[in-house]
Amino acid sequence: MSDDHDDTLIAAQVRDFEAVLEEKGLIDASELDRALEAFTHRAKPANGFRVVARAWVDDDFRAKLLEDANAALPEIGLSMGGGLQPQVLHVVENTESVHNVVVCTLCSCYPIALLGPSPTWYKSTAYRSKVVSHPREVLEQFGLTLQDDTEIRVWDANAESRYMVLPRRPANTGDLSEADLAAKVTRNGLIGTAAL
Repeated sequence: MSDDHDDTLIAAQVRDFEAVLEEKGLIDASELDRALEAFTHRAKPANGFRVVARAWVDDDFRAKLLEDANAALPEIGLSMGGGLQPQVLHVVENTESVHNVVVCTLCSCYPIALLGPSPTWYKSTAYRSKVVSHPREVLEQFGLTLQDDTEIRVWDANAESRYMVLPRRPANTGDLSEADLAAKVTRNGLIGTAAL
């Protein structure tokens, strides 16, 4: 997917807003920098990989994750915290007959705490519009060809709700440790543009 999304205007508006808040004494720039640094240091795709690996080896955790992901995350030391408003995480599970893919059609809402910064293609207008109308074609552009009878479900994130895909566990991995399983997962797999 090409990136035809330009963050320049949004970034300028954010900087202007921060400046106004600083001038009014509502925020301290150094505290804001420290908070953002701490958040981005903890926000990485490896967090999502750990979630998936645990779900693959622990059926109780998997069930809780699919029912209420926000309640399940603290069991492995993670949360959806760090943003300005609470976000509900929905984990959707790939099966033999259903493949899930995530998008934010309005902007680029994304579970940064679990997946790190979003890829540029995720923010592009091309991806955001086409994955909704032609998901199979988009997945093929990513190199993922699904069986014709596989149902593709597209999940649209928003300011309050984020989505993450629980990929299918690869065959012949019953003897792998949780850490080894986590190493098999990719960020694109958690978005749904890859099998893993």
